[in-house]
Order: sequence, then structure tokens, then C-alpha cells
Amino acid sequence: MTHAEHAAALFAARRSRIAIPPLSESDPSLTATDAYAIQQEYVRLLCANEGGEIVGYKLGLTSKAMQDLLGVHEPDYGPVLSSMVFEDGVTVELGDYIQPKVEAEIALVLGRPVRGPGVTTSDVWQALAGAIAAIEMVDSRIADWRISLVDTIADLASSAATVKGGRVVPVDFDPRLTGMVITRNGETMATGAGAAALTNPVSAVAWLANTLAPFGVTLEPGQFVMTGSLHAAFAVTPGDLIVAEFDRLGTVTMRCAGGER
Repeated sequence: MTHAEHAAALFAARRSRIAIPPLSESDPSLTATDAYAIQQEYVRLLCANEGGEIVGYKLGLTSKAMQDLLGVHEPDYGPVLSSMVFEDGVTVELGDYIQPKVEAEIALVLGRPVRGPGVTTSDVWQALAGAIAAIEMVDSRIADWRISLVDTIADLASSAATVKGGRVVPVDFDPRLTGMVITRNGETMATGAGAAALTNPVSAVAWLANTLAPFGVTLEPGQFVMTGSLHAAFAVTPGDLIVAEFDRLGTVTMRCAGGER
């Protein structure tokens, strides 16, 4: 299959909410480079058929544990489209997704353009407009989450939705030390700290800028970067109330509804 055909299969799975077998099983020759090419085709299909534009990026595989699980040594990334972004307090219709899970993350907002190569953590600090408490809902168009690195890259880094907190907070603190508690229906599901995101959320943005540089992509003012999960993702079901509370950044909430397809 061509890159375009793989992308069309992922797009069809998203629209039908019927997962497909791993791309890596049907085509074992696929590389990470192929997967990013598929991702680009997938984004083109989404924008052409559903509207929206790229408003940010998400990082995945930012923890050593997840990298070890998939046998890789660096994160992956995917674009976040405006159609995937929701505000604090949103009720999300789970029937629009296949096998959703949630993660709490620190989102960093850019006030100045950042373009690699050679971007340093110091460069990113100077470019930041602030930080936001966020919940990412991940989903996989691959059956039973049987994903390899190739599968998750091609599938928008398993991105589905982003819920942004209501405050952009100046980053006059060390985000590595930002603590977080996430609850489901009042029960604590996980705790974490910013250092879980590639040891430093600001460094994670520098990595992204340098990785995008060969493609001529600039991180633009107003865009945000989801810097990686601070804990293991967990599944959600209709009726769930998810609350993520962050030191300094405040609270972000989402409700889960429906589930009927």
C-alpha cells in the first residue's frame, strides 16, 4: 500500500469508529519516516474533509518507560488540529471515538516563533507566552491498542482531543517541579510532575522544534505544545468526570457522555 492508502485507511477508521489492524503487521517494511509521511497525508484528509487547521503539536513517548516498551529512544509527535481542541468543562461525546483514554499534561504556549535547527532550552524559555493545565484524550484507530512506533506515529501520535484549562500562566517557575493529581469521579487515578515529560517540558519543545526543522516547519506564536503525559493513560466511560489539578496552573475538567455510536 502507498502512504496515501494507509492514510485513507486510518481516516476511514476514524470516520466509521471501527479500528483496523496495525499498519506494521500488514506492511512490516514501514519505517518511522514512512509513518510521518502517512501522518501528513492523514492530516491533509482531515483538513480537507472536516476543516480546521494546525494549532499546536503533541508529544508522545516522552517517558523512558514508554520508550523502552516500544524499543525507541526518542519521543514522537503529531499535529493538533483546531477541530480537536475543547475548552475547560467540556462534555465530550465518547461515541465519537473508538477506545479513548485520558492523560494530564502541561501545555506550553508560544509567544514568539521557534524554528530549528539548533534551538536550545534557553531559546524556548525566551519564546514562551505561558503554560496551561490540559487533559489530552488519546485514541487509537488501531485495534486493541496493538501499536508499534510506526502505528502510533502514522495515527497522529494517537491523538484525539485536547481540553485546555482557562488560564495561561506566565512560566516564572520550574515546570519540572509542577505537581499534578488527576481524578475520575473523585477517585485519584494518578499523580505526577512536569519532569515526567522528557525530564523537562521546556526541553521537550526544543526537541520538537529541532525535529520539525528538516520539514521547514516553524512553531508559530499562539500555537501550543502538549509536552507529554505525566502518568499512565487510563480509559474513560460515559458518565465519568475527569479533573486534573496542577500546582500553579490550576484545574481543568472534562465530562464524558454518551458512548452510543
